[in-house]
Amino acid sequence: MKRKKHTPEQIIRKLREAEAWLSEGQGLAEVCQRLAVSEATFHRWRNQYGGMKAQDAKRLKELELENSRLKKLVAGLALDKQILEEALKGKW
Repeated sequence: MKRKKHTPEQIIRKLREAEAWLSEGQGLAEVCQRLAVSEATFHRWRNQYGGMKAQDAKRLKELELENSRLKKLVAGLALDKQILEEALKGKW
């Protein structure tokens, strides 16, 4: 089965639909089937995005990407620092 990548906005829309269906008395299994996701995915989405607005989710995703980029930058700088320190030890 091919995995789909849902955007945060799509996930929030699907969670809203799911909440409406659940409040109408439909079962969780049926709702997940209508959304074409597993129950585990639904629970993960609910924990991560429950109560968020689409704009909040978009901002969260942007911050996660920026955080990842900054972590890579810090790792690179730490490696450069370590290389320079080892080079200095060898010269003296």
